This record gives sequence, C-alpha cells and structure tokens, in this order.
Amino acid sequence: MTPAIEDKPVRIQEGDFSVEEEVDRIKQSSRGIGAVVAFLGVARDSSGGKAIMSVSFEQYASMALKALEALREDALRRFDIIDARIVHRVTAINPGGNIVLITVASAHREEAFRACSWCIDTLKKTVPLWKKETTPEGESWVVPHA
Repeated sequence: MTPAIEDKPVRIQEGDFSVEEEVDRIKQSSRGIGAVVAFLGVARDSSGGKAIMSVSFEQYASMALKALEALREDALRRFDIIDARIVHRVTAINPGGNIVLITVASAHREEAFRACSWCIDTLKKTVPLWKKETTPEGESWVVPHA
C-alpha cells in the first residue's frame, strides 16, 4: 500500500490495518484532541449457532467509498468532533481478523463516543457492503441489520 492511500481518512482495502497506526494518524489531526474513541469490528468464529470458518466482504465499488466519505462528512457536521477516520476491509477474513475500524477524535469523550456509535450504526444501514459467511455446511449471504 502506498503512503498516499494510507493517509486518506476513509479507505476500503483488502489488507489488514494497524489499530495503533490508525489511532496515531487521527491524533495528528489537532493538538485540541482530548479524546479518541475507536470501534473495531472483528470476525467471530460463530453466528446464529453455526461455526464460522471465515467471513467475506464485497462492495459496490463505485458507491461504497463515496458512501463512507459522505458518512464521515456527515459525522463531522452532526457532532462536535475534530476528526473521524474509517477503514473497512473487503476480502475473506478468518475469525479474530480485523474487519472495520472507526476512529473519532474530539476535545471531550462524550461527543466522540456518540459520533463513533452513530458512524458504525449508519455504516451498517447505508454503505453498500455485503457479508458472506463460510461455514462447514457452505456459504451464505448475511441479511443486513436494520
């Protein structure tokens, strides 16, 4: 991955990411940051009573990145935050692997928590990303949560 890609506040990528590096990046946004809140989505080894061997994420390529960028911009307008960053993987991910990371920085913790929670809830409802689970019985697409 090139440094220019790594510096973007919103990314969709196949490769893994470093939570520590992403937190360091958002902290560089401003000396006014007093709180950084992060949500890390991780692949589970079971779902609905079934063993999960892996989860795969696919995207509507021309729309998913634009939707994530719009989500970030909306969060910056809605909440009293300094910055927000989102990275989401589109690939097959084994249990324990990183799926998505949302980091939000603000002067105070309460607004960062509110914005981070809103971001993941909105992402799951609006961004054209699809999840497929692979189990010992085969593959199946996951119905999105409302």
